[in-house]
Amino acid sequence: MPEGHTIHRLARQVGARLQGRVVAASSPQGRFADGAAWVDGRMLHSVEAHGKHLFLGVDEQWVHIHLGLFGTVSLVAPDPDGQPRGAVRLRLATDDTVLDLRGPTACAVVTDAEKLALHGRLGADPLRRDADPDAVFERLQRRRLSIGALLLDQSLIAGIGNVYRAELLYRGAVSPFREGRALSRPEWVGLWDDTVRQLRAGARSGRIVTTEPEHRSRTTGRARRADAHYVYRRSGMGCRRCGSSVQADQLAARTIYWCGTCQNM
Repeated sequence: MPEGHTIHRLARQVGARLQGRVVAASSPQGRFADGAAWVDGRMLHSVEAHGKHLFLGVDEQWVHIHLGLFGTVSLVAPDPDGQPRGAVRLRLATDDTVLDLRGPTACAVVTDAEKLALHGRLGADPLRRDADPDAVFERLQRRRLSIGALLLDQSLIAGIGNVYRAELLYRGAVSPFREGRALSRPEWVGLWDDTVRQLRAGARSGRIVTTEPEHRSRTTGRARRADAHYVYRRSGMGCRRCGSSVQADQLAARTIYWCGTCQNM
């Protein structure tokens, strides 16, 4: 499933290509026919992301999109034959750009009130200006769950997925099995600030690269895929800092990776 940085990057790309323009909308697959008919011929006035959710503003309503595990969005130049490829739920087109949405978990027209309700169910998004890390910390102090489980709770922090969960906890030297309420405020501030930095970098590059150059096999140039992460999917391999074997286990129904030496309780 795309993590939050991917959706923010997508929002910027869609905004640059389609915001402020009248779009022709259709649902070649047919499953969003009524919604597409309503959008057709209207102007896309804004594009917004919150965690893993994308919102396209049209008049006084919004197209709410959640890609889920299998959803994709493509932004391409119009094809000469104009025929969509695959099961396209929603197509938005101008004279120079075609957006095709395939396989989303959610695609629906929602009102302002419904959109606000969705925001209310989502946690703080580190890439949004309205995020309040102090409020998140106060909620953490009341939770007995592990920080590794809480980071995946989209009602607490929106946008973090399994890759960032493992990497951020490693970078912060925090065991994924510590209770959220056991984090001190300085530890939380450091973890939050690094989360903002890492997600911003991911939104800019379109990649999740969490290693510092000195911990890669090649210290200059673009990070290779094998050097991109500290612990994620590196179980049994040596920690890049201490050499201890990276461990893996199940936590909150997902595989968590960590270094037992670098990430103390």
